[in-house]
Amino acid sequence: MITGLKVELRPVSLEDFKRTYGWLNDEETAKLEADSGFFRHSHVPIEKIEDDYEKAIKKLDKREVGEFSIYTLGDRPKHIGLIGYRELNIVSRRCTVGIGIGAKEYWGQGYGTDAMKTLIHYLFQTMNLNRVQLDTWSGNVQAIRSYEKCGFVVEGRLRKDAFIDGNYYDTIVMGLLKEEFQY
Repeated sequence: MITGLKVELRPVSLEDFKRTYGWLNDEETAKLEADSGFFRHSHVPIEKIEDDYEKAIKKLDKREVGEFSIYTLGDRPKHIGLIGYRELNIVSRRCTVGIGIGAKEYWGQGYGTDAMKTLIHYLFQTMNLNRVQLDTWSGNVQAIRSYEKCGFVVEGRLRKDAFIDGNYYDTIVMGLLKEEFQY
């Protein structure tokens, strides 16, 4: 487990993965995750989620992909989201990260920012990476602000790259270098 100031990152259990089913079938949450790979978990039978867990999460090659559940700290920890890294390139020492806070009552309270900082610290210090990057759609303003609080800077924009809720949005590409990161 990886511990931050407000959250703890834990291995993803089947129960955690199933909980994402409810989050992604919530219209507001699904919209924020619409440009991520998680859309394929919405509007499918729960059995498909269980099958995906067996095929994907349990068999992840940790040398290339890492998925974690985000839990609050305290006497009664609560599972509030998922975070992870992918596209790990050990030669270039970089990866792509992603996060989703599914428990809406924890939005806007710094839990996502703390989870991201905690993961980044792990990637830079323990895995000795030099660069972390991510992308999101331009309409996800709250996420962009959170990423900027972590030190990410906008490095690019893919114009009208994401189709969400009947409209096209730009994909915002953001990056963070090890020497820029402050935990």
